Amino acid sequence: MKTWILLTFLGVLLAVPALSNPAREKKHIDSSISRGDYGPPPEHHDHHQPQGVWKKKLVWKEEWKKVWKTESKMIWKPDWKKVQVPVWKEIQVPVWKEAKVPEWKKVQKPIWKEIKVPAWKEFQVPEWKKIYKPIWKEIKVPVWKEIQVPDWKKIWVPEWVKVWVQEHGHDDWGHSSGGVWKKKLIWKPVWKKVWRTEKKLIWVPEKKLEWKEEWKQVWRTEKKKIWVAEKKLFWKEEWVQVWKIAKKLEWVPDKKLVWKTEWKQIWVPAWKEIQVPEWKKVWKPVWENVWVPIQHHEEHHHEEHHHEEHHQEEQQQGWY
Repeated sequence: MKTWILLTFLGVLLAVPALSNPAREKKHIDSSISRGDYGPPPEHHDHHQPQGVWKKKLVWKEEWKKVWKTESKMIWKPDWKKVQVPVWKEIQVPVWKEAKVPEWKKVQKPIWKEIKVPAWKEFQVPEWKKIYKPIWKEIKVPVWKEIQVPDWKKIWVPEWVKVWVQEHGHDDWGHSSGGVWKKKLIWKPVWKKVWRTEKKLIWVPEKKLEWKEEWKQVWRTEKKKIWVAEKKLFWKEEWVQVWKIAKKLEWVPDKKLVWKTEWKQIWVPAWKEIQVPEWKKVWKPVWENVWVPIQHHEEHHHEEHHHEEHHQEEQQQGWY
């Protein structure tokens, strides 16, 4: 009972803006009539029209409401990780190094000394010598050459000619009957130009090998005594500086691989809560005006008896 009273009070609050909007009220009325709910009776000229009243009825209408739900989404967030990085570190290491140390040493040093010694030297002496030198000389020699000489030759060619042939016999009056023209093959002499081969004596150039006498300068070899410079080896004692190899400890730079700790940025997966829209079906209370006909009871005491039960039943059904 308390629940229905609370819903009735809530419907009254929501019905205030609904009643202030005539278009919305009319919409609710039309929708109620179209659904076959209670409404005013159609207008007739009959005087016995059913009586009724307009009442407000609380109905629940279905609506879709946009709500936000929480979901988890995987994202990548930066993080720092400790890693070991190889680094070359410069250090000093001891090294035995060979070094040259000077010292003095007695040595026998060779010395070349220049002296004069006799020698026989060959030299060239010019002289003239008779020689025969081959040369090619151009001469003319006779040669028979075949040449083509034009000549005229008499030939016979056939030719058709027309000749008059006299026919023998006489007609009735003693005259000759005449003759006819006929073709006759004759041989006609024609002079034709031909070429015959003849030999002609011509002179052609030719090379002939001949020997020509010449005087040529040649060189003969003779020997002559001369004095030439020569080097002789002598040994001289000297002190010379020499270098001996000694080992010396030195420190030289070197690189050593060491591991250095550094922080490296990495990306790790993480779950993030986000708001995702979705539609939710809700039921909204709406007050609608409906026409309720009045029922006349024959027995008045019966109407009063059921008046309270009818009022409670209307409250339960949403009537106001």
